[in-house]
Amino acid sequence: QVQLVESGGGLVQAGASLRLSCAASGRTFSTWAMGWFRQAPGKEREFVAVISWGGGSTTYADSVKGRFTISRDNFKNTVSLQMNSLKPEDTAVYYCAADRQVPTLTSGICDYWGRGTQVTVSS
Repeated sequence: QVQLVESGGGLVQAGASLRLSCAASGRTFSTWAMGWFRQAPGKEREFVAVISWGGGSTTYADSVKGRFTISRDNFKNTVSLQMNSLKPEDTAVYYCAADRQVPTLTSGICDYWGRGTQVTVSS
C-alpha cells in the first residue's frame, strides 16, 4: 500500500514559479515510477511528467517541456515538480501518482493517486 500526499500548491501570477512536493509512504518507494497529472475545470485529467524509479529517465508533456522539472529523492520518499514560467493555462488540480511501470503511469493507469493540490495562475 502506498499513500501519496501533495503539497505546495497556491495562487501565483503568470511568470512566477511554484514547487510541488509529494510525500509517499511505504518502504518500496524507490521501486515505483512516479508522476504528476493535472485536471483543469471542465477538462479531463492529463499527464504532466513522469520519472523512473531510479530517477534516470524523465518524460514531459509537450505543454510543460522546458518549464517544469520532475525530480525525486528516494531517501526521503518524495517526488517534486518544479514549475517555472507559469501560465494561466497551467491552472489545475495537480495529482501525484505512482505505478510500477512508466508506460502505464504515463497512460494514466496508475496504482495509486494522491488527493491533489490546487495551482491557480492569474494573468
